[in-house]
Formats: sequence, C-alpha cells, structure tokens
Amino acid sequence: MKQKIVIYFVLLLSVSSIQARGIYQEPAEFLNETFKKGLPQAKVIWLTGQIRADATKILQHKPDQLRVRYWQKGQRSAWILNEIGKEKPITVGVIVNKNKIEKVKVLIFRESRGDEIRHAFFTQQFKKAEIHSDTQLDRPIDGISGATMSVRALTKLSRLALLLSSKIK
Repeated sequence: MKQKIVIYFVLLLSVSSIQARGIYQEPAEFLNETFKKGLPQAKVIWLTGQIRADATKILQHKPDQLRVRYWQKGQRSAWILNEIGKEKPITVGVIVNKNKIEKVKVLIFRESRGDEIRHAFFTQQFKKAEIHSDTQLDRPIDGISGATMSVRALTKLSRLALLLSSKIK
C-alpha cells in the first residue's frame, strides 16, 4: 500500500513539473501580433563598448551574443530575448514604445517551475516602466514565491530591452 502511495506522488510531481514548461506563443506570432499592419524588416544592435558593459551589468554576466535582433516601426520596437531562469532559457517578447515598456510576454518557458511569471497579474507590473541612468527600473517588481529566479530573469530582460531601445534611432 505504501509503495502505491509513493508511486502516485512521484507521478503527480512529475506531471506537475512537466506542465510548467511550454510554448505559450511562437516568436513569429508575437511579432505579427505586435505589428498588425506588416512586420518591419529586422534590424540588429551590436553589443560593443558601453552597450556591452551596461548589458553585462544588467544581466550580471557577459551577454551570450554580439548582436541582438529587433523590429522597429517609428518609436515602437519589439525585442525577443532569452535569459536563464534557474537552469534553462526563458524566451520573452518585450515591446518598447517611447522608451517605456508597452508589453512583456513570456513566449517560451523551459523551466520545471516558476511559470507563473507568464500571467498578466505579474507581467502588467512592467507596463509603462522606464529605466534610470543606472539601468534600474523606475519601480519595484513584486516577486512570486517559488519563482524567484524566473522573476529575476524577466526583470533583467525588461531592463535590457529598455536599455537597447534607448540606443537605437
């Protein structure tokens, strides 16, 4: 009897950790939703010099790439960025409009827990956020118990998108 109960709980825990992972929206779909009247040509920003130093400060590690792709129409830009949560990358779409966050959306979540960051109750905190000259957000972001690393990753990516957006014309 005890063996059956243990097996049941192991299976239950396995299923719940698998459920946290998922593709919530394909990056291409996110971009098409962002730019309904036609997707602009992708552009790149090179992570060199002071931009690289600031990105390193935000991420708390050197960026994995030398350039970041973005899409821009007027003062509105879309960024698809990745950052490690606890062990695996989280893919996030960030829309910046006039140097303020318009929207943050978790596109792909690969971790076994912490996927609560994908819900609107959490992501709406970033709406209209800006960064100061010290690359910090202009407001505190409330965490989620059990999702600390995912919260940090999303906050870093939001700050990075705002920084990069401020560097493009």
